[in-house]
Amino acid sequence: MKLLRFTVLMLSAVLLSACAYGTKDQYASKTFIEQYQHVSNEAPSLTLLTMINNVTGAGGHSSLLINGNQSVMYDPAGRFRHSQVPERHDFLYGMNDQILQFYKSFHARSSHHVVSQKIYVSPEVAEMAIAASKNQGRALDATCATNTIDILHQLPGFEGVKFTYFPAKLMKNFGELDGVVTTKYYEDDEGQS
Repeated sequence: MKLLRFTVLMLSAVLLSACAYGTKDQYASKTFIEQYQHVSNEAPSLTLLTMINNVTGAGGHSSLLINGNQSVMYDPAGRFRHSQVPERHDFLYGMNDQILQFYKSFHARSSHHVVSQKIYVSPEVAEMAIAASKNQGRALDATCATNTIDILHQLPGFEGVKFTYFPAKLMKNFGELDGVVTTKYYEDDEGQS
């Protein structure tokens, strides 16, 4: 019975997860990365971004924006591409405010909105998150939530985020942390495919 339940859970995760894009691995050159590196004046923080279905409330994708010595994003099995965003194995560089807006707009559409959950952290925790994200490497399809949780579990204060395969459940668990500020972004176009 446990095997059947596990199989159904895994199959559901694969079928329901929009992070199952079959993405190609990217590996930007050092020069490209240095050209578009962005350092923010804002305090160090982590922001969990979750794409949510407007009708069902199901989560479609999870990513983690990290503001440390530079602004970067771990976008496991994501499909966002931009000419000014160097990428190495699902790790995106150069996440300035304009690029972040492009990212949200890329995902928001009539069927989905983007939930951003920001929490301020120490500079040390931000740097640990950057290192863990770089080391995590390219994610397999339909593993955006689990890969993001793997990173969080390496950070002090985030070990208690419950494990789940589902982005919406990760969003709920992350939202229970002290100090999280949540915002939502909507668009009503047909979005990117």
